[in-house]
Amino acid sequence: MIKPELLFSNEDKKRIAEAVKEAEKRTSGEIVPYVVGRSDAYPEAWLRGGSLAAFLVLFVFSVINLGTDWWLPLTLAEIAAITVLAFGLGGLLVTYVPILKRAVIPDTMEQQRVDERASLAFLEEEVFSTRERTGILIFISLFERRVCILGDKGINELVKKEEWDGIVQIVVQAMKSGSPADGMLEAVWKCGELLERRGVEIRPDDSNELDNTLRTSDT
Repeated sequence: MIKPELLFSNEDKKRIAEAVKEAEKRTSGEIVPYVVGRSDAYPEAWLRGGSLAAFLVLFVFSVINLGTDWWLPLTLAEIAAITVLAFGLGGLLVTYVPILKRAVIPDTMEQQRVDERASLAFLEEEVFSTRERTGILIFISLFERRVCILGDKGINELVKKEEWDGIVQIVVQAMKSGSPADGMLEAVWKCGELLERRGVEIRPDDSNELDNTLRTSDT
């Protein structure tokens, strides 16, 4: 599993914190960058991988037996044992090989788990606790390669959900190109610009209500 704290250097973290500070000088919004290694352990992936491997073994045996003249010197018990072994091996492979695990997890399940983990991060970091409910969470889940931006009530009244889509795509493309820090930086800047355009104005007595630093978690 990718460890977020290793993916972002100390210099990256300083740059992101400074970008948040600068963005918040133009608006009363409070931006919280958050990165997790994965949003869920996906325990069902083991069963899916094992079942797929077992099915493929049985399918191959069936094709050989019914579609060719080849003779396999295997008893029914031996075929069953090979199938069980394939099930276990398939389960292990999807457990420890990320690309295979992603292959057996439906997109809808991935998105649901990412949304749930982002909502939990929103609560854990108390993004809702700002005076005017103007907190924003920029959430990246590395394993799933997905991004969520969640705004609090004061933001959602002024910014439509669709307006975050362009910022989300910026981060997604940066992740695909192997530069997540640059993607997060640009997302922070774009969030600041969007809030400024939508009238989330800074107040004379505005204070920094949420920490500017990048939060990371393995799960």
